[in-house]
Amino acid sequence: MIVSLIFTVKNEAASLPRLLDSILAQTRAPDEIIVVDGGSADATLAILRDYARRLPLSIISQPGANISQGRNAAIRAVRGDMICSTDAGVRLDANWLAQIVAPFQSDAVQAVAGFFVADPRGVFETALAATTLPALADIRPEKFLPSSRSVAFRKAAWQQAGGYPEWLDYCEDLIFDFKLKALAPFAFAPRAIAHFRPRENLRAFCQQYYQYARGDGKANLWRARHIIRYATYFVALPLLKLLTIAAPLAALPLWLVAALAMFYAPYQRVVPMLAGFPVADKLRGLAWVPIIRVAGDVAKMCGYPVGVVWRARHRGVDGGSR
Repeated sequence: MIVSLIFTVKNEAASLPRLLDSILAQTRAPDEIIVVDGGSADATLAILRDYARRLPLSIISQPGANISQGRNAAIRAVRGDMICSTDAGVRLDANWLAQIVAPFQSDAVQAVAGFFVADPRGVFETALAATTLPALADIRPEKFLPSSRSVAFRKAAWQQAGGYPEWLDYCEDLIFDFKLKALAPFAFAPRAIAHFRPRENLRAFCQQYYQYARGDGKANLWRARHIIRYATYFVALPLLKLLTIAAPLAALPLWLVAALAMFYAPYQRVVPMLAGFPVADKLRGLAWVPIIRVAGDVAKMCGYPVGVVWRARHRGVDGGSR
């Protein structure tokens, strides 16, 4: 069984060595590594060429390619049938590759969902990870949709699914996941873990969530979730404010329910994550949680309609409906 590892890069010189070092440390080495470069202007290519002396690594240059085009190009170039996908900027557990290919011992398995966890630096990134990412205990394997930073699939399944959607620049892995899942359920490999660093500041996080939501709008994803978000901020909260003015005591239990709904899970996760920080940093981490939650919601509410307008102007594109 030839196991091929693929990922795309563009100006990843700062983060690329930790991924490549983690590939070197794998207990089960990939038989080949195909990397597609989207037109790097930094030292990315030099780093890849240096590591190619120690890894079975081939580079495909495709300037201007988006991530879907890059992944598809890499998959077309592989020799084998077993594709493992990750991203630049992550660090793979030493057993990641061994764990993510193990389920393919069954011929019925067409795709495997690995897992990913945050690798935060500092208080803000820790609070961000707790606010935005589920813990392993929160995962329902039958419903989990993997990120392409930690996923594996047969090349034949990629072909049947039509590959990654090249018309989409964000949320492309979700559309691909839905198509793979329509072929057969994902096997779940919870110990195939990729560690990634969250965004380092609030502005970068908001930009990320704006782009994610714009991708949702373009791909027609999660309409109900976005409608609920708009209804919460533009209908439920204004009504609750009016009730607070008219009957403060009656409104208090509703405010508590709203706060629990929005912040209970993030606080449950962040408290143990902040255990090793000084008291002042713990307090800052706790204060960041509601700011991150609300800022992320605002970014999504701004990005989603932009994607919807794009979709209306590009009728006929292939998208999901959730």
